[in-house]
Amino acid sequence: MSTLPYAVEAEMSLSQQELEILKEQYIKEESNVKPQTKFNYAWALVRSRVKSQQEQGVELLQEIYRENPNRRRECLYYLALGSYKLGRYREARNHNDTLLKMEAENQQALSLRNLIDEKVRSEGLMGMALVGTAAATVVLGFFMLRSRNN
Repeated sequence: MSTLPYAVEAEMSLSQQELEILKEQYIKEESNVKPQTKFNYAWALVRSRVKSQQEQGVELLQEIYRENPNRRRECLYYLALGSYKLGRYREARNHNDTLLKMEAENQQALSLRNLIDEKVRSEGLMGMALVGTAAATVVLGFFMLRSRNN
């Protein structure tokens, strides 16, 4: 069983030169791309700061997941990381939970689950605060209009 990186590594972008080397290798293999080459390029894209590259990386990981059953375990975790980084928390949780069903003690996946839950909780609180503020504004507006008409 190979060691998976912790989520913090997804935030460590490669240099443009490193990304170009992986892209060139990927393009060079063209119609007969090796799964490892595709995986390396996909992971580099997920680590990018550019959202469109992150999305492309997740798409490549999905292709590897579908085409290479022996790479599914590994892909689940990286798909979870990519989805998390893109703010697709439900998708991230689904991938991560599938991995945890296979490996309940996987420390990286357990750590990622905590990050996902924390992010969902904090964004849920922010969303509730925004809804509360909007509702208060509507009520205040209603009372202001009502007082003008009286």
